[in-house]
Amino acid sequence: MTTYPGAAAQLLTEDLLDRFRGRAGAYDAANTFFTEDFDELTAAGYLRMLVDVRPGSAGGMARVAEAQRTLASAAPATALGVNMHLVWTAVAGLLADRGDDSLEFILEEAARGEVFAFGVSEPGNDAVLFDSVTRVERLADGDFSYTGTKVFTSLSPVWTRLGIFGKLAGEDGADDAILHAFIPRDIPGVDTLADWNPLGMRATQSNTTRLTDVRVPPGAVFRRLPVGPNADLLVFGIFAAFESLIASVYLGIADRALELATEALLSRRSHVADRPLSDDPVLRNLLAGAGMRRTGVEAELIGVVRDLDAQSDVGSSWFPRLVTLKTHAVEAAVEATTVALHVGGGSGFSAASEVVRLHRDALAGQFHPSTEESARATVATSLLGPPSA
Repeated sequence: MTTYPGAAAQLLTEDLLDRFRGRAGAYDAANTFFTEDFDELTAAGYLRMLVDVRPGSAGGMARVAEAQRTLASAAPATALGVNMHLVWTAVAGLLADRGDDSLEFILEEAARGEVFAFGVSEPGNDAVLFDSVTRVERLADGDFSYTGTKVFTSLSPVWTRLGIFGKLAGEDGADDAILHAFIPRDIPGVDTLADWNPLGMRATQSNTTRLTDVRVPPGAVFRRLPVGPNADLLVFGIFAAFESLIASVYLGIADRALELATEALLSRRSHVADRPLSDDPVLRNLLAGAGMRRTGVEAELIGVVRDLDAQSDVGSSWFPRLVTLKTHAVEAAVEATTVALHVGGGSGFSAASEVVRLHRDALAGQFHPSTEESARATVATSLLGPPSA
């Protein structure tokens, strides 16, 4: 098995990874949350990773990316689920490293054991962070009321703090605004639907969350932003943390798929040619292509997290780099799992096989922001400017 030094070795022992891999198939088959994995990760201090070693000169982003890649090679859905908590702690650390301590409370609460999740994705909202179909109203006493539907709410069974946002209609001639807030689990008006039954990444239990007149005090609103693209540091922090850590998860899937493909080619023989399949030039070429794509994504990821930790001034190239990294990581995972299926033989086509599960998990990557069409639009705009009216 490929191993990585640093955070992975400190927090993810071989015994722990073996237990995670051993449970992953059962979680997937039963469509249940990774409860035992979550408990063990919590006990190991994994959720405090970016509290203990923050983004910046300490190298927190490089450390968490390495650990998530390793965890995903054993249990992709576990890695993707816990990723959402880690993204929020990464956002808080990235902002603090750049002089904005407005989310310092996330790190303080994470240190006390609070579990953070994202209530951001909404059905029909392809503007992602730049608009919302969740309605926010100001109440007579000054509180705000949120009503809307959030999808892909990973960690649904265990989150204790949910980051939400919604649109407040313009008041007294002011423009509409996007209001970001955190809400506790026990707040009235929050309903978690038991509707998660996807093709892959099943153990994340990313159920739909319905908000109905959820009352939020002004002090819980931590950001007010204009509708539409903007350069606020929060937007950068969320994109940077989300895209780089999502890429880490899918790169971990590619790692494991290539490992399984290699094992299959070394152990299987051609009856007709009377030689190991590892000598077949076509299959060697297939494996090499997937390996080269994985190596390219690895270099991209290392460069991105290094520059995030170093506060490298890359200006307007940040967003094209981030969406390209995420897109390439998903492509690498899909290619590697496809190759592993191809070279593994008929037994690998069983629904219970690890390769099939990895392939289904890899396909989930296309649904995370930024989608491929959105990513290509971002890169095209960086090269050509925005399209003409």
